[in-house]
Amino acid sequence: MEKYVFKKYSHEYTALFLSEKKKLAKILGKNANIEHIGSTAVPGLGGKGILDIIIGIIGHNLDDAKKKLIKAGYEFRAIASVPERLFFRRDYNYKKEKRRVHIHLIKFKSNDWNKMIKFRDYLIKHPESVEQYMNIKKQAVKKASGDGEKYRKYKEKFIKNILKKTK
Repeated sequence: MEKYVFKKYSHEYTALFLSEKKKLAKILGKNANIEHIGSTAVPGLGGKGILDIIIGIIGHNLDDAKKKLIKAGYEFRAIASVPERLFFRRDYNYKKEKRRVHIHLIKFKSNDWNKMIKFRDYLIKHPESVEQYMNIKKQAVKKASGDGEKYRKYKEKFIKNILKKTK
């Protein structure tokens, strides 16, 4: 699966998220708040075509949820995780192509949770910013040449500026 390719937005992302949310809710139970984030959550944005989901866990540590996700077939990625946010991925075959899901497991209402939700919500409410971000993402794909760190770094200034506007 080629990771750093810009793909146009598709309304199928919403259906994919709702399907995945249903599975995750069954696995994790009522202490999990499951939200669609990232480019696939913002109508018209486009991006890598990877479904990003944030799961905010209420009232207990992340270890139980981590074990449940691993048991259900989600691949834990220690190298992409930090103590406050655990990262998982899973690939599916969907309409003759691979679809990747990224899971960001985090404490509900933590600082990272709030930033991700505020960034998504800001973009949904500000179409002019969606256009700017789409252009930045397209350039990031070209400049990064498959390097994830370069890709994220290229987008960093824009993201920080948007987050300042959400305070």
